[in-house]
Amino acid sequence: MRVRRLDHVLLAMPAGGETDAREFYSGILGIPEARKPSDLATRGGCWFEDGELKVHLGVEKNFAPARKAHPAFIVDDLAALTAALNKAGCAVSHDAPLEGYDRIFVDDPFGNRIELMEIKASSPHA
Repeated sequence: MRVRRLDHVLLAMPAGGETDAREFYSGILGIPEARKPSDLATRGGCWFEDGELKVHLGVEKNFAPARKAHPAFIVDDLAALTAALNKAGCAVSHDAPLEGYDRIFVDDPFGNRIELMEIKASSPHA
């Protein structure tokens, strides 16, 4: 037996935040919303999926944002995404350089930390 791959990331959100989640994850980050199975839809939250990228947001009763733990998403055009985030009023921050990547951090509408990474063309990861 072994773990083969990551299926999805679940981030917590407060009740009633679906509109904000859609505006951020689909509207700004460009991840299409996926239909939740009917037996889970009554719980609130929303799912965003594009191929193997699956980000699920679930309602947590005593919600507290993830400030250190975070998903890191590989993006194609970090400069354009940074500009879109700035235009939407999202605060972008930086951390220590990471070899082979350009990266930024941004909080989702609920304060969850998100890392956005672009592989540098000269990187062995490219």
